[in-house]
Amino acid sequence: MNEQKKSEDQPWYADGLAFECTQCGKCCTGEPGYVWVTDEELAAIAKFLGQPLHEVRELYSRKARGRRSLREKSNGDCVFYDRAKGCTIYTVRPPQCRTWPFWDSNVATPEDWEHTCQVCPGSGQGEVIPVEEISRRLKVIKM
Repeated sequence: MNEQKKSEDQPWYADGLAFECTQCGKCCTGEPGYVWVTDEELAAIAKFLGQPLHEVRELYSRKARGRRSLREKSNGDCVFYDRAKGCTIYTVRPPQCRTWPFWDSNVATPEDWEHTCQVCPGSGQGEVIPVEEISRRLKVIKM
């Protein structure tokens, strides 16, 4: 297949991208941001924590831009991230967390991916994730 045909039909990362989570927590800490959650995802978190949904919604999420996002601690860390233990809701973490680092903002261009590799030690390392899986993850967070 010639290079021009390949670039028209496939994203720049058609051969996949390497990623292996190091559980460093850099995607859960630092500057404030948004981790979007739905009522269904909050319900799963509530069940996991053994707490009523209304309490979880009030204590651990906030309204932002017409949606709900997980709250952050005063230092910008996710409310569910413990620097000694890691993610305290890992098995029910929201799709946005499950799909990291395969977000549009991280894979739009090779330069965006290079920046992601500089801030996330698992990006660019380990197993090559096929383009089909990357595309699936990108679709999950657009829903």
